[in-house]
Amino acid sequence: MDVNAAVAAAAAIAGVLTGVIAMLAFRWSERDQKRPTRTSLHTDPVLPPGVDTVLSVLRSSAVVLDEGDAVVKASSAAYALGLVRGGKLAVEPMLQMARDTRRDGEIRQVELDLPRRGTGRGEALAVSARVAPLGSRLVLLLVEDLTEARRIEAVRRDFVANVSHELKTPVGALSLLSEAVMDASDDPEAVERFAGRMQIEATRLTNLVQELIDLSRVQNDDPLEDAEPVRVDELVAEAIDRCRHAAGTKQITMAAGGTADLHLWGNRGQLAAALGNLVENAVNYSPARTRVGIAARKVTASGGAHIEIAVTDQGIGISEKDKERVFERFYRVDPARSRATGGTGLGLAIVKHVAASHGGEVSVWSSEGQGSTFTLRLPEAGVARDRATQHSVLDDEAGQSAPAVPSSDSPDSSQYEPLPAPEVLP
Repeated sequence: MDVNAAVAAAAAIAGVLTGVIAMLAFRWSERDQKRPTRTSLHTDPVLPPGVDTVLSVLRSSAVVLDEGDAVVKASSAAYALGLVRGGKLAVEPMLQMARDTRRDGEIRQVELDLPRRGTGRGEALAVSARVAPLGSRLVLLLVEDLTEARRIEAVRRDFVANVSHELKTPVGALSLLSEAVMDASDDPEAVERFAGRMQIEATRLTNLVQELIDLSRVQNDDPLEDAEPVRVDELVAEAIDRCRHAAGTKQITMAAGGTADLHLWGNRGQLAAALGNLVENAVNYSPARTRVGIAARKVTASGGAHIEIAVTDQGIGISEKDKERVFERFYRVDPARSRATGGTGLGLAIVKHVAASHGGEVSVWSSEGQGSTFTLRLPEAGVARDRATQHSVLDDEAGQSAPAVPSSDSPDSSQYEPLPAPEVLP
């Protein structure tokens, strides 16, 4: 009996101790939950349910501020734009908008130009900021980057203005010349002189319209739909023949060189137009009795073999500030010379689009007073053809063999080789 009583007493004492320990653990847990943690210091006040998920999928940069202007939530894009630094909103106009919205509850929107992060120069960052209340204590700021949209709009606006101006110039000249012909109907020499000027202006207008059509075509068409193997030698010969008269008039020597028997895969008409524009520009911007060279070579890169066609002149050269813009539509380094030669300002823009649509690029090296070198870099025929057929179904004629393409181990294929006797125009 004594043993049973002792066991019962021990069990009772153990139960009491267990209850006391459980009660103390519960109280300790409650107090620990009420204690602020490092995480709660940054997330309190808590965002309304679902807001965090919505903000994470928005394209705009998002920032949530509390009543003390501290950042409760910010997207990675907001940090990338430099809107948030050190847990604070770093743009004073946006911070003032947030305070005003917190005070009266009104939604505000404004467009701002901000300096780019880390630089004090260059193009400003154009943004649209919208501030709205989020609950009773928080404020939501949404910022959208408008820089690229503004650039595209500026290009479109300039394009329309330039087209209007370029069309009005020859049309106005034709109108005036036609009136002059009517007034000088009894003077054959004057009529002949004015008729010659009318022919020049009509040719300029025709060239402008044709280049606008060509530019629209290379932007919208897929050149690889009608692709074929194209010999680089033939493209060079065609470009030289196109400029033969203009070069002969200025006593400019044109020399073709480089590696022979190279092939490209693409639209022959577009490739010929692109190279022809480069050679024509070289002739037009070169002084009399100078030299224009066209050389082709094969280079090997990580993406496969490429063909480089370089057009070098000894002309006026291009300044550093102009080199970034020479491929823009209607941009001219020397407007007076362009008008004298009948240039439209669209030639290099066409070259750029043709190169891009064929999977290549065009670049320029130039030094003022020493000349320029424009390099057209395009995938070799085999590489370009393989890329073009990866996502298409081969037809019955696709199995026909293309003209032989020189192997990458041909002698001196990585260097330009001048031809023994360059062609000299009279």
